Formats: sequence, C-alpha cells, structure tokens
Amino acid sequence: MKNKFLYTALFALTLTACSEQELIEQPSTPTGGTEVQLPTDVTSGELLIKFDPAMTEILDRTLAVATRSGGAMTRSGIPSTDEVLAILGAYHFERIFPVDPRNEERTRTAGLHLWYRVKFDENTDVKEAARRLSQLGEVSKVQANSRIQRAYKKQSYRTYISESALKQKATTRAGKTESIFDDPGLSYQWHYINSGVNAFDNQNELQNGSKAGCDVDCAEAWKKCTGDPSIIVAVLDEGVMNTHPDLINNIWINEGEKLYAGKDADGNGYEDDQYGYNFVSNSPVITWQDINDSGHGTHVAGTIAAMNGNHEGVCGIAGGDGTPNSGVKIMSCQVFSGEYGVSLDGEARAIKYAADNGAVILQCSWGYNSALASLVDGYTPGPGSEEEWSELYPLEKEALDYFINNAGSPNGVIDGGLAIFASGNEYAAMPSFPAAYSKCISVSAVAADFTPASYTDYGKEVTISAPGGDTEYYNPVGENDPEIWEEIDGAHSGSILSTLIKDGQPAYGYMDGTSMACPHVSGVAALGLSYAVKLRRHFKASEFVELLKKSAKPLDPYYSNGAVKRFYRNHLTHGASATKVELSRYVGKMGEGLANAGELLNKIDGSGSDMVVPNVYVSEAATSTVDLASYFVNGENLTYTCTSADTAIATVKVTGTLMEVSGVKTGATRITVKVSNGTEQTITVTVRKKANDNGWM
Repeated sequence: MKNKFLYTALFALTLTACSEQELIEQPSTPTGGTEVQLPTDVTSGELLIKFDPAMTEILDRTLAVATRSGGAMTRSGIPSTDEVLAILGAYHFERIFPVDPRNEERTRTAGLHLWYRVKFDENTDVKEAARRLSQLGEVSKVQANSRIQRAYKKQSYRTYISESALKQKATTRAGKTESIFDDPGLSYQWHYINSGVNAFDNQNELQNGSKAGCDVDCAEAWKKCTGDPSIIVAVLDEGVMNTHPDLINNIWINEGEKLYAGKDADGNGYEDDQYGYNFVSNSPVITWQDINDSGHGTHVAGTIAAMNGNHEGVCGIAGGDGTPNSGVKIMSCQVFSGEYGVSLDGEARAIKYAADNGAVILQCSWGYNSALASLVDGYTPGPGSEEEWSELYPLEKEALDYFINNAGSPNGVIDGGLAIFASGNEYAAMPSFPAAYSKCISVSAVAADFTPASYTDYGKEVTISAPGGDTEYYNPVGENDPEIWEEIDGAHSGSILSTLIKDGQPAYGYMDGTSMACPHVSGVAALGLSYAVKLRRHFKASEFVELLKKSAKPLDPYYSNGAVKRFYRNHLTHGASATKVELSRYVGKMGEGLANAGELLNKIDGSGSDMVVPNVYVSEAATSTVDLASYFVNGENLTYTCTSADTAIATVKVTGTLMEVSGVKTGATRITVKVSNGTEQTITVTVRKKANDNGWM
C-alpha cells in the first residue's frame, strides 16, 4: 500500500430528465457561501452534492419522472438549485446510489439517498461551482469527485515461486511445524505457522533470524474451525481472479444473477453482478488480465480464503478444510483496473454494495498518504485528522458508516460490519485515512521477528498488527531487482506467499506491505466469525472488535530495553549506510498487538453459553421471522414449541426451525421458547405501528 492519488473521471452514467411541469417551487435560503474544502487534484466539471432532507419529496418526484421518461436527467426539480446548475452548464444529474427496494429504507435512514453527482461545463472553475452550490440552503454538503489510484506501487517487490519449489514435499523444509493440511505452499507461509526456523534467516548482516510464534497462530485455530461459507468478505481492490484453481470454490456467487444476461435479476440496482461488480468500468465483468494489473487483489484474497486441503498451492486463513463449500466467500468489489482507479462516488457505491449484498468484512488495502508522510520521499501528505478527512471526503465517511452500521444482520452472527484498512507504507508515525478513522480497524505490519516492518505506518490510531513481510530486511541487499519478475525457489523470501496472477494465468508468489498485513486481520476476523457460526454465538460489531483486540499477542516487550532494528531502505546497495531505528518509538503504536486467530477462537469459546433468542420488534399487521436453529448448537436437529403470553398483542407459530411472530396491536408481550434439548427461553416482543427494524437489541 503506497499512495492514493486522484484522477480525472473518464466515464459518465445516464439517468433521465424531468419535465418542467414536475418542478416544485421551493425557495432557497443561502448559507453565506461557506468555503468548500477541495483536494488539490479534482475532476473538472464534476461535483458530488448532498441535499437537505427537506428536499426528499422533490427529488423523489424528479427521479420518478426521469425513470418513466427514459431520457437524460439534467436537473434536480428544485428551482433555485437548477438555476445554479444552468449557470454552471450542467448536462448530467444522477442519484449516486441506485435504488434497491430491499435496502431503500435503511439507505434513507442513513441519508445516502440525498447524494447526487452533477456534471457540468469542464471550463467552469470547480471551486467556484462548489461555492455557488454551497450557498444554497437546499444543499448540505459539496464534495469534489476524482479517481483514486492504487494504494501500492505496481512495480513494488514481487516474486513468483517456481512450480517445482511449490510442489516440494512440506516435510523437506527444516523446522516445519506440522499442520492438518498438505498444501505444499504452506511450508513457506511462516505468517500462519512460524517455527522460528526459516530458510530466509540470517541472509544478511542486519538480522539474526525469524522468531517462533510470529504468526497469526493458524495451527491452533484450525483445530477448531477452518471457515464457514456464510461469512462473506468483500475485497475492494484489483479484480479477484475468480477462476484461480486455489480460489474458485471460495468465490461469492450472487445466486439468480447471470453474467451477460442483460438484466438486474435480483433488483439490487446492478445488472448481471454474478461475481461482484467492477466499479471502475461500471460493469459486472471482473477483470484481472490488463498488463498494468499486479495481481494484488488476488494475492489479498488468497491470504483470506485460498482453498485449504486441496493438495495444491497455498492455504488461506479461513479457506475451509478441503470439503465442498467449507471456506469463507470472497466478494470482488473491483476498484482498480489496469491504469485506472474508481471514482470517489464509485468507491462509495462499492462500499454500500458490499453491505447490501451480504458482506460482513470490508477488506481495504488502500488509503490516502499519512499526514506525516515525508515530502522528501516524494509523498504528498494526506488528511491529518478525522475532522479534516470528513470535510474533504464526506461521502466516503458516510458510506463507511453505512457499512459499519448496516452490514451483517441483527439476527445474524454479527450485527454491523468490520471495515479493515491497511495503515500505510510511508514509514510515518500516523496511519493514513480511512484507516485512521476511529470506527475502522487499522492494520500495521510486522516482519517475521515481531519487529515493525521497515515501511509500516504506525501510531496511536492503529488497532492491531499482522505479518506483512519485509524484503528490504530479509533479502540480501542487491540480490534481486525489485522491478524484475523472476521465479525463485522460495527459500530466501521473508515476504507473504499467496495466490497471484502471471501473464493472465493463475500463479503463486510473494508480496509485502501493510497491504499484505491487512488481509491477515480480515482472515482472522472471518475465521472467528466462522467459529461463532459453529457455536451459535452472536455479536455486535463493536463487541467482536474488542475480542479481536483482546486476543492479540503483545508486541511492546520486543520494543523495550534499548532494542534497535537496522535495515536498508528502498533496496539500496551494500555500499550505503543502514538505517538504525530505536524500537522504543513503536511502543504503544502498533495497536493492541499481533493478530492471533488461536486466542480469538478461545475467547469466542468463552464468550458465554448459548446466546438467548433475540428480542423481536415487529409492526402491526406484519410478521418477523427468526430461525431458531441459529441460536442453539445442533439447532437444526432440535424441535421448538413457542407460546405467546398475550395473543391480543402478538401471535406466534413455528414451522420447522422458523419462529414467525405477527404483530396485532401496539404493545409488548413475551414468548416462551421450549427446546427439545430441555432448555427454555423467554423473549420480549415489542409491537409498534411501524418497526424499521425487526431485529434484536
């Protein structure tokens, strides 16, 4: 993960125009023209605007007329706003988030239905256009639009492991820790199981070798769980190669949709999105064959969910056990393709798409530069505070809040979503945004000896650390040209081994960075949630984050008592001086410690007995359905009897494992659930005239 640059938007979407008869008079109340903060690199002729909630009815009417007419939407239907748009030479106006009937209510609750993109004369000064629009009382926020570029260098150190080396028997490797899987690449994945004896140890004069236990403890975790297909991880990155033989069975498929069918079969606002969506090209076709693609998204996906126990390739942290449909699923939300990155409104759509289509983890190995990134090293510092970031990118923040608050299900294994971001690679004392956002999980990187990776950003905003590899530290300086794609025997790499793509074909290889540390945390979280499914545990997102943090291996002891680290930065030659770092600077700034899957599963074990059936909130004349099997171990094989204490308020019936609660009139009552295993639970039912959420609290 390196930079997040902003590039000019290259495509436009079309909606339809409303007739003048549909315009509703609504006087404007100027706000005084508060200056809008814009990034330095913006797309000319485009702005993203959010309307005041009072404009909802007008905008809905305009959108409805536009949809019926099938033409191009060019105006809002609000006279004062449209007057400004006419002055700007606006020719295109569209709602950013497509209407999805299944999720429209919560979209409106979050205010995302009020965001629109406007395209206008490219010769118009963007800052002046933003000022004019911000003066309108109908407009609450104005943001520039741009495109983002990869948050990592495509030419960064990357090597492929040769086929012969990958197929070597795992038993030939000295110090190899035994595992339940025989995937040949596992013997090189020290980041999962680190014995402290690795072939890349002592390869230069700067280090004494790896350390046992510097891993995410898959050896212990896999004894309890290897993944569950109900857990979906959205990878926002380059397109994930969904035909890779080590990923193909763990790719999320949107049932009911079919690629190239030319229709939106599930009504979610996206046509043909069978394997996710390409938000760069606004197309359902996920791509990975461009000469400028690096395989980054496929590498990230492999760390999370490469198929375990299939006797080939590598392992994934939550990749299953080799039996059909046993690993977590990867949803590809493509935000980088070839030379291009997604527009900022497309990025927001990708985040919301993930939440609305079942993902509970958002895997994001990208971000802006750290605010403390060095100008000398060629970085342009990014936002320095949560306030500054939210002022520059309010749509991004609102989309992330939507995912964090709305992913998962109140009746599912997790209520809310986990947004996991790489901290950044500028060797800066503050992680980049959005990683630094207090509601996100920020991940820093360590080398194979618990020391901070030579490139990693760090700081008090970091949540947790994970293995990211460190070629600048472990490989003999000058041994390999970082821009040469070569095959190696795997012996000399302290980087992260995972699935890759070479010349458009499936491959395996090494990469390093906080980009690689981030999916380790996503994989550990996915494995933890998989185990929670197995044990019928249920968490709010905030509760699960606390378990993730409390289970981490402490790192500060490795950074005290005058400990130092020396390394060559940027692959300098042997004649250059090594950088010496006092590790005390990292104390308290690498998060809670090193992600630990084994301990996380232990804590999920001890998180309580079978969780109670959730309280139910239901509207009058409506029905809420709860699958009781989800709340009892072996629940699908049990039988249930349910009785309502007051049928004048709510009635209940059971069909198999499904409990259906119907609201009769406003009030509260209790339902007794008797289970064939001898347990009994009482839940509270609250009936309201309108219940926005039928879930539990």
